[in-house]
Amino acid sequence: MRLEELVVGRRVVVRHRLPDGSASDALGDLVAADEQRLVVATRRGEVVVARSAVLAAKAVPPAPARRERRPAEPAHVAVGTDALELEAAEHWRPQEREDLGAWRLRAAGGFTGRANSALAVGDPGCDLDTALERVRAFYAVRGLEAVVAAPTGPLGEELERRGWTVRTPTLVMTAAVPPGGGLDGSTAGVRFDPEPDERWLAAYQGRGPVGPAGRAVLLSADRQVFASIRDHGGDDSGDDGEVLAVARGSLSGGGWLGLSAVETAPAHRRRGLAGRLTAALLGWGAQQGATAAFLQVAASNSAAQALYERSGFAVHHEYRYLVAPL
Repeated sequence: MRLEELVVGRRVVVRHRLPDGSASDALGDLVAADEQRLVVATRRGEVVVARSAVLAAKAVPPAPARRERRPAEPAHVAVGTDALELEAAEHWRPQEREDLGAWRLRAAGGFTGRANSALAVGDPGCDLDTALERVRAFYAVRGLEAVVAAPTGPLGEELERRGWTVRTPTLVMTAAVPPGGGLDGSTAGVRFDPEPDERWLAAYQGRGPVGPAGRAVLLSADRQVFASIRDHGGDDSGDDGEVLAVARGSLSGGGWLGLSAVETAPAHRRRGLAGRLTAALLGWGAQQGATAAFLQVAASNSAAQALYERSGFAVHHEYRYLVAPL
């Protein structure tokens, strides 16, 4: 028995005899001590032990600090870069695809960089020199420039060292899909169509003619919806009206909502139309059971980034297009 260690404020263990003759331990902070008794604050409350009942007593080290349980990261944060790139690829499928190991060589008549570049994530199953020659050959046969899409990192740095030119650094942003949808869940004034009509396509063609290849890409996800805001000018004649802004929402088997093809007519920008479409598509995604969303935006487009941040998106990673030297 180490009576000298029984100092008020210290953590102690006191073994003592119970009325039935058995023994018990009181472990905790000593909060009171006199000639007649000891009072130990245990996890279950204070235990009063008569000095005459003490069998053994000593000081013990402080209780180990409890580890705080860190909440699990939401899916849109926890997903890895390669996994998210592969997920995004399922929302914007090319007309042609040839696999090179884990790499995907994609072509769609030149419609968008995403559908006409080699997605370089994972192992191509061969050395880099051979892989790049296969990429060049694939695009040469189709009359397209050889382009590799790669997340920012060692591969891109190596291609730059070899003379490949960086084009359009792009941010991938993600967000949780709120159970009720977007900023306020409102879809007022937003039209949804299962396919893009000619007016929708015309509004989107600021990025270049869509054509049959583009239309095929736009309709390539497991499911998609084409949102638009139109001005009917109070005309009830049945005319579809002027298209002020458009956007596309897509779904895949992975439970992700993809936002793409967001475009506002130049004369109608800075009116919050893109924000309304984003909120409406988040609401649509929530109704379809999506819990996470992603989008891709040019790193140079700070205005669009600010809009998406206000809608709950944050940067997940960056990728770049790298164009082969001549």
